[in-house]
Amino acid sequence: MLENTRFIPVDVLQNFIRDVFTSVGVPEEEAAISAEILIASDLRGVESHGIGRLKMYYDRIKNGQHLPVTNFEIVRESPATATVDGHHGVGMVIGHRAMTLAIEKARQVGMGAVAVRNSTHFGIDGYYPLMAVRAGMIGMSFTNARPSISPTFGVQPMLGTNPIAFGCPTDEDCPFLFDAATSITQRGKIETLTRKELPTPTGWVIGQDGSFLTDSPAILTQLTQSAAALLPLGGAGEELGGHKGYGLATMVEIFSAALQGGAFLQMLTGFDPAGQKSHFRIGHFFMAMNIESFTPLEEFKKTTGGILRELRASRKTPGQERIYTAGEKEYEMEKLVRKQGVAIVPNLQTEIKIMQAELGLNQYKFPF
Repeated sequence: MLENTRFIPVDVLQNFIRDVFTSVGVPEEEAAISAEILIASDLRGVESHGIGRLKMYYDRIKNGQHLPVTNFEIVRESPATATVDGHHGVGMVIGHRAMTLAIEKARQVGMGAVAVRNSTHFGIDGYYPLMAVRAGMIGMSFTNARPSISPTFGVQPMLGTNPIAFGCPTDEDCPFLFDAATSITQRGKIETLTRKELPTPTGWVIGQDGSFLTDSPAILTQLTQSAAALLPLGGAGEELGGHKGYGLATMVEIFSAALQGGAFLQMLTGFDPAGQKSHFRIGHFFMAMNIESFTPLEEFKKTTGGILRELRASRKTPGQERIYTAGEKEYEMEKLVRKQGVAIVPNLQTEIKIMQAELGLNQYKFPF
């Protein structure tokens, strides 16, 4: 833990996030949704997508890349599907409404799928499947993003980190939730390393000459200049399966662009052909599956729980105390964060103070 790190109670931080959004023109209800999704990331220990991203949203709303009031337009619809244009509004609001719509359709006809175009960064991908889980359903969520991953045998950033999130209920308190980028890491992790003044591990990022890069602040700059690229899951080349991560990232790009007639690859840089900042035009894809349409919910939960328990009870590597299944570590982390608060490192403290001062949010008495 960095020296001078401070812990802020979850409710205080969530209220601050909400007030930042309302102060830049986001309506109250939509600001509350956005704050809930951001704090969900911090609760689960995913530092890259919580309060650490607030300044990014703040800056993008101020410069017009994200519009503060969201126009959620359904442009095509069937009983089980919908295509939505988010008109460059707040990504968390668009994502929440789209998954809500998918769940409503699944409740009516067994499955619901919603494709979204012209959205913006929507926070932690895993939040949206958990919405379906709370409704007793399976949930899936995909999104593309500004270019950062190079294709296998390439060095140019072409694909976004393009995460895949899948969640389902079990007969245990902790649901199953897989939420991961299709790259070894994502841009937000390198932003977190930069705040903590730590290097990027060797093997995560490749330069134009094929060498590995480790200077975290320099990598963030080089990514925006197409001079560095994140490697897909499996790493460089095919020996350790890098082509599989590349294929998965491409699959997510198709889900997030082709069904909705949306932007893709180099169209998602956030800059127009003249080099001026523009809308990001991000695409998402959400799916909800009503388990009761396939099998009784309680039977599904029991079977799924059995699968997870058998996995955790299998033989462990010598020296390892425990095998986890997806979502467990984050579930346990949430209990800890609710008790001790969210860790705010010095560089993040600076960002919070900038927003607080510029917006006059003097009701918050942070210990830094």
